[in-house]
Amino acid sequence: MADSSLLEGVAANIVDTPRLRTRLLSGGAEGGAPVFFVHGNVSSSRFFEETLAALPGEAGYRGLAPDLRGFGGSETKTLDATRGLADFSDDLYALAGALGLEDEKIHLVGWSVGGTIAVRYAMDHPDMVASLTLVNPMSPYGFGGTRDVSGAPCWPDYAGSGGGTANPEFVRRLREGDRSEEDLNSPRNVMNAFYFKPPFRVPKEREEILLSSMLSTKVAKGNYPGDATPSDNWPNVAPGKGGMNNAISPKYCDLGGFAGIDPKPPVLWIRGADDALVSDTSLLDFGYLGQIGVVPGWPGEEVYPPQPMVSQTRAVLEAYVQNSGSYREQVIEDCGHSPHVEKPEEFRQALFDFLGEHS
Repeated sequence: MADSSLLEGVAANIVDTPRLRTRLLSGGAEGGAPVFFVHGNVSSSRFFEETLAALPGEAGYRGLAPDLRGFGGSETKTLDATRGLADFSDDLYALAGALGLEDEKIHLVGWSVGGTIAVRYAMDHPDMVASLTLVNPMSPYGFGGTRDVSGAPCWPDYAGSGGGTANPEFVRRLREGDRSEEDLNSPRNVMNAFYFKPPFRVPKEREEILLSSMLSTKVAKGNYPGDATPSDNWPNVAPGKGGMNNAISPKYCDLGGFAGIDPKPPVLWIRGADDALVSDTSLLDFGYLGQIGVVPGWPGEEVYPPQPMVSQTRAVLEAYVQNSGSYREQVIEDCGHSPHVEKPEEFRQALFDFLGEHS
């Protein structure tokens, strides 16, 4: 599939699998060791395009970056949130099979929610994973509504997580394809304020491509953001059963069992030091927003503390080490949620060195 906006060395194709018609970007060496790049929420594979273009072909890597269901150019199919991230993991497994990689170990690189999808894939298919790189990953206990490093819920119904927690004005702007800079709710401003650490901005032409990537999100029943259930517990909304933001609710997403998988691929955890999205003080977490007075009625830290997202990831990875696994944490200073975009050279150096150690 020709696309004149793609960087040199990056190609796009449609791959039909038994589960999903998938748009796939690829780069690097033909026939090289496969490296799957998994994007996050409200984005697409194009956030990894520069990384694909920079893959060292002489090192023998083949970068493969699919659009997840309901994002980019892939097919939109209802996401069963009650399975957590399993639909995404199953889609990736079907894609590996369609590409003839069912007997090969693959390297997984996942950003944000994509990092947690990669963790789920490793839990489902540990024998198929050569290495795991987590880039500012969502907590293994999902997004919102948990109180401690073990992922214990603040409320029994997991209120404060799920489809009803999305900003309705942002959702409307996504649906309408808004490209303005009117206020913080516009997708462009959300990207520049939350995906990246201000005042960082990509060049204008690239910004338009990444904004289009965000706007490719299918705002639809069963996709983004998902349905909601009223709750008597603050903030009075609990998860529904379909769509992206319910799939990442801790009601359905609990990947603490990653520490016990066998075999255990090596893990590289890369994160921006100033991430405003995945943080122990996340600006999208109701516990933190209540604490700082942005959301009224907060019941207090004893009942609903901020979710310790980074601490939860570290606790699971430390348990992984206790079970004879290994991980390395690399913090990139002066960087937000997207090291591969904000600090590409530092990110690539860390990634390529890690792949070289485990190929």
